[in-house]
Order: sequence, then C-alpha cells, then structure tokens
Amino acid sequence: MAPAASTDWGPIIVAVILFVVLSPGLIFQLPARSRVIELGNMATSAIAIIVHAVIFFCILTIFVVAIGVHVYAA
Repeated sequence: MAPAASTDWGPIIVAVILFVVLSPGLIFQLPARSRVIELGNMATSAIAIIVHAVIFFCILTIFVVAIGVHVYAA
C-alpha cells in the first residue's frame, strides 16, 4: 500500500493569518488619510490597499521562501 500524499498547509496558513492582520483599517492603516499611520479606524483608501498588498507580498515571500514554513497534513 502506497503512503498517502501529504499536503503542505504552511503557505496557506501563513497567507490567511497575514491577510487578516494586514487588512487595511482593521488593526492599522498605512498611510492613513490625515496621518502616516492610524490604528483601528476601520476605513481605507486605494493607496493604503496598495501599500498593504506590497507589505503582504513581501512578508509572505519571506515566510514561505526564505524561512520555509511547512505544515504537512496526511
């Protein structure tokens, strides 16, 4: 009997956590409308979405490629 193929859940878990944490306006917004950074204002702008997307991509790349976070499930 062949062993079951395992799935690498590491990138998915890291991406979901970063998506929640880096949602613009949820915890912080960078850049904000009137300041450089605002905390918990629950509002966003187009430039903030772009900045948060770039930060998301950079951190996700560091965790998945450079550090190599892997979570295997059978």
